[in-house]
Amino acid sequence: MNTIERTWLTMKHRWKFARLGKGCKFPIPQLTIQGHVEMGDHCRMRNDVTLRTHGNGKIVFGTRSGLSWGCTAVAHELIQIGNYTAIAEFSYLCDTMPVLKDNEDGVSEVTYVSKPIHIGNDVFVGSGCFIGPGVTIGDGAAIGPFSVVTRDVAPLEIWNGVPARRMSHRTDGVTEAQLQEYRDLVNKQGIQGDRYQ
Repeated sequence: MNTIERTWLTMKHRWKFARLGKGCKFPIPQLTIQGHVEMGDHCRMRNDVTLRTHGNGKIVFGTRSGLSWGCTAVAHELIQIGNYTAIAEFSYLCDTMPVLKDNEDGVSEVTYVSKPIHIGNDVFVGSGCFIGPGVTIGDGAAIGPFSVVTRDVAPLEIWNGVPARRMSHRTDGVTEAQLQEYRDLVNKQGIQGDRYQ
């Protein structure tokens, strides 16, 4: 795909958003946006992403975040995704779930429960995950592939499984000497610049 095609595809999708930050690029043929979707600066989407809201629902992305191939997000209330957060291919985020309840006559009734989803900064969600209603994922957390997340994930925790459970913590067991070695390397070598600037 050449530069002209990439620019044209991005321009084609720009009008679909309620708010679009600077530097966002969508050089993809298929991007479905229905309802109120806001993008921060420099966000990216891969092909076949679907973002859909109902009623007063909103989907809000922070800076430099995005969804990979075939991801879907559906919001009746709110799905909020922080800065520098990546959600891998074929993941599904939904803030509403049907709940089956029995009434006094012995007949089952379906009601729908909606609760906002909040995903923090610097989070990685692996391929094929489901993030359910009311879930908060803390900053720096990582979710393993094909996990079903129905409970809150604390910052820097690693969760995996069906249903997802805590497997580890990203900084547990790291000694002060190891942290100092890391700091020294960063001070000496620096951090690579942002390739999009």
